[in-house]
Amino acid sequence: MRASFVALLSLLILGCKTDPKPVATTPEKEQTILEKVAYAHGFENWKEVSTIQFTFNVDRDSSHFERTWIWKPKSNHVTGISLKDTISYNRNVLDSISYEPNAAFVNDKFWLLAPYNLIWDKDNITHEHSKSAEAPISKKTMQKLTIVYGSEGGYTPGDAYDFYFEDDYVIKEWVFRKSNQLEPNMSTTWEDYNIFSGIPLAQMHMNAEKNFKLSFSNLAIKK
Repeated sequence: MRASFVALLSLLILGCKTDPKPVATTPEKEQTILEKVAYAHGFENWKEVSTIQFTFNVDRDSSHFERTWIWKPKSNHVTGISLKDTISYNRNVLDSISYEPNAAFVNDKFWLLAPYNLIWDKDNITHEHSKSAEAPISKKTMQKLTIVYGSEGGYTPGDAYDFYFEDDYVIKEWVFRKSNQLEPNMSTTWEDYNIFSGIPLAQMHMNAEKNFKLSFSNLAIKK
């Protein structure tokens, strides 16, 4: 009797057992090449930035030029400091006085944060990606990403940039081509990377002849 009861209990337990239902999962969307380059430069941490400060330096032969910027991206408030004067303005409300300083800020910021512009400007650029190309300065084989800005809007419409990087998607060299012309106007390195609040920034850009150096100093990021 006991043996029959145990056997019956086992059957009941087995009968109540059901296979777990598979959990529905949504496949992660693969990043575009624009996103891969931006995120390789810490783009996921940009949303936490409250203030970024940097000094833009240009050394060409024996001449030196510099200007300092303090940008609060959440409010879009900018302060520019040069040897001549200091100006503060909001990029959301540009006027005839702030238009020219903002053009300088856009230029300097682009040199510092160009990987992020791949996402910020994605609606105003076309792009082409090659997995094998010769980098202009090192002559190494790297991946190449070309972006071309639209013909309208912005300070320099129609310009093109060629980014060169390896499998880590961190930019090593780039080329600027005005109005998408075939010949480069400028080619420089991206080097001396340092990490600021989770954001890796290249602090030095040099041409092949090393008689042109564009660098960043006094870099600071506050969250």
